[in-house]
Amino acid sequence: FWLKPAGNEVSAPASPPGPHACTSLGAMGMKYLGAYLMAVIGGNESPTADDVKAILEAGGIEFEQDMIDRVIQRMDGKQAHELIATGYGKFA
Repeated sequence: FWLKPAGNEVSAPASPPGPHACTSLGAMGMKYLGAYLMAVIGGNESPTADDVKAILEAGGIEFEQDMIDRVIQRMDGKQAHELIATGYGKFA
């Protein structure tokens, strides 16, 4: 919800984001998992921390190395497509 002043310039929101704005740890972690899955889609079945870091850097996205390491650790020995299929089954 951006305010548009009388001119063509765009100003910042009238108030700071509320407590439900994408500031939760889960929401922030999605960029790491998203980068991991981009590597998988690109043909890398077992991306490394450096692979995830390269994808985030290519997009100009700030990151925390410990969060990348956490994704790599949690995905170790798992296949992304199997986890997606298991999760999808819960929604069907």
